[in-house]
Amino acid sequence: MTAPSNTYVTTSAIGNKEDLSDIIYRISPTTTPLMNMAAKAKASNTLHEWQTQDLASAVTTNAQAEGDNATAKSVTPTVRLSNRTQIASKTVIVSGTQQAMNPAGRKDELAYQLSMASLELKRDMESALCQLDVAATAPRQARGLIGWVVDNVDNNAGTLASYTGNTGRTVGTPRAFTEAQLKNVLQKCYSAGGEPDTIMVGPAQKQTFSTFSGNATRFDKSEDAKLYAAIDVYVSDFGSLKVVPNRFQAARDVFVLQADKLALAYLRPFSTIELATTGDAVQRELVVEYTLECRAPKAHGAIYDVL
Repeated sequence: MTAPSNTYVTTSAIGNKEDLSDIIYRISPTTTPLMNMAAKAKASNTLHEWQTQDLASAVTTNAQAEGDNATAKSVTPTVRLSNRTQIASKTVIVSGTQQAMNPAGRKDELAYQLSMASLELKRDMESALCQLDVAATAPRQARGLIGWVVDNVDNNAGTLASYTGNTGRTVGTPRAFTEAQLKNVLQKCYSAGGEPDTIMVGPAQKQTFSTFSGNATRFDKSEDAKLYAAIDVYVSDFGSLKVVPNRFQAARDVFVLQADKLALAYLRPFSTIELATTGDAVQRELVVEYTLECRAPKAHGAIYDVL
């Protein structure tokens, strides 16, 4: 049917108010597992340094003759490690006219854009902390997990990074992610003295991980019509570990981490700089300067080159 003649319809009307929701919906991920896990520390120089200490190897023949003279043990010196601080920033410029408007979903355009920049900056940091392999000086770049986790590793050819030589990693040939690889790395971490508590995986590897059977039999609860197909805690021979998915690490990497042996050291915490006005606009720069402090590289492990 059609409307009667001369019916005034919306397509002809002038002046109908728009229907715009006062809510802005966002789906982009903002969780940063590594940053949340790591402790907070203070850097006081662009070259941030710390020390590690290894004990002498255990000796089964430590039996002394009665009345023998004391002999000084061999002293193991500390090892001095370092990382460069990295400057990350986002700049927001909003015209004076837009700042004077009454936009839907936010009361203050500049404040809203700064809040978005802050979330984006954290995403950039998480990606860098997971994926950068060498420290650099022009511009300064912090070595990330790829460059630190090289001691207790299961990889498939390729070349591991070196935090002593500051050389990068060459990716190996991809292969399937298996529970045997994880057990191999956990054993290496334990033998080295580590006590890892977190397994950090990409989304695809999280799903693969949930297929690991261990030595358990799976059950589903028919009474509530739920099928439990995920594993969030892995009880190994050497302790229990949380399994945490991370969207910002490389899909080919699986990290086995000890949280208390990682820290995010800030030379400059998040701060907002009011830039000089150069026209009819307001300008703000959000800045942070940070580095990854891997307090004991041998405490961590990784499975590299997985599908």
